[in-house]
Amino acid sequence: MRLKGARKLILMQKLNLKKFFLYLLIASVSLSAILGIAVILIGNFGEFESRVLLSTLTVICTSVLGLACGASLEAKRGRIFPLAGIGLAVLSAFLWLIVIWYTESISPTLGKSLISTTLLSVSFSHLSLISLARLDPRFRWALISVFVSVLSLSALILVLIWWEGVYESDVLMRILGVLAIIVAALTIVIPVFHKLSDNIDERSGIDAEIDKLKRKISELEKRKSEIPADESA
Repeated sequence: MRLKGARKLILMQKLNLKKFFLYLLIASVSLSAILGIAVILIGNFGEFESRVLLSTLTVICTSVLGLACGASLEAKRGRIFPLAGIGLAVLSAFLWLIVIWYTESISPTLGKSLISTTLLSVSFSHLSLISLARLDPRFRWALISVFVSVLSLSALILVLIWWEGVYESDVLMRILGVLAIIVAALTIVIPVFHKLSDNIDERSGIDAEIDKLKRKISELEKRKSEIPADESA
């Protein structure tokens, strides 16, 4: 009973998290639209208005990343990447707001931290969204490949960000380009594989239901055989 209650609580938290990012996205888009219309009508776009608009855009991006991770959590397609994606998206938004409102000149450490958290939040949200695809076993290699490629690409970019002079390596830049192409290609083909796997998933689901019914019938027949003849009469 307690286990069912805990599962219900976790499910409610996931739904509330997704609903929170959805409402946040709607509010941010509405505010951006209002600001854009106001600027067009008034014709005065100063520093304060620019900061408000950039802040709103930051919240919109954070909401989109949070929705991608929330969808993965709701579908139970993993916890590590979605939770890490949400945490890094919030941290990235916080750093962006600091840069927009309180920092006249960005220090190298703050700039690197800002780019790193943004990169990782986008990467983890990307993986969370890709993990929603249900693939036939013959297509699973694509899902594994995109995870390896995205993580490798992110790690390589982090190396370029934090270690100066590494970008001068021609081999490293070639590897970076190859990984970027692989990620883009797999991101495009995985939804196609997902569509091709729809019928297979449906047949698998039907087969599973048939097996479940067969086991239930077998169990009922066994219980029936154990009932004495006089009681069955």
